[in-house]
Amino acid sequence: MKLFTTIIFCLMTGVLLNAQSLPVNKGHLKKLVRTMAGAFGSEQQSKEDSAYFHIALHMTPMWQKNSDGYWLYVEQAMATMQDKPYRQRVYHVYIENDTTIVSKVYELSDPVTYVGAWKTPEKLASITPAMLVDRQGCAISLYRQPDGSYRGATPGKQCLSSLRGATYATSEVVIYRDRMVSWDRGWDANDKQVWGAVKGGYIFVKE
Repeated sequence: MKLFTTIIFCLMTGVLLNAQSLPVNKGHLKKLVRTMAGAFGSEQQSKEDSAYFHIALHMTPMWQKNSDGYWLYVEQAMATMQDKPYRQRVYHVYIENDTTIVSKVYELSDPVTYVGAWKTPEKLASITPAMLVDRQGCAISLYRQPDGSYRGATPGKQCLSSLRGATYATSEVVIYRDRMVSWDRGWDANDKQVWGAVKGGYIFVKE
């Protein structure tokens, strides 16, 4: 498994930016969102490497009658503290052009109110567009690969962040049928990393 982890890290740092992309259509979009939806965890990785925590990730469909793509409520927390998530987002996933699927990122204006919304349909139903805060510059462009995965990243230094002394953040992701590799990092004004995993992305296995 450690070799598998090393391979994934190489994919994140190398192939990701140069991978060959294939055409996408509505069918690919629908299948991708089905893959993204569900419960994921990094328990296996945390057991292999103490530099990684056991993180629980939940992505739940919302606004399913909308015709402008797909919407997901996203919650991320330490597995032992799922009642206190450190990240809550709403993703809008849609086709931008013939080869690009975009996952646009929003924050909630009152996130505390929606803790645990992934398991409470009533909470999800109460979210309205007016409650969303656009994380400009933080959208991820995803590209379909010959192996069936989707790979993408945020653009340059456009995703601004003030967390722990950062001035911008970067996100890289590889989405497979049964797992997701996500590498989020914060950088200061001198391009020095100030938060996030150092060795490579977190490996979230679908439960």
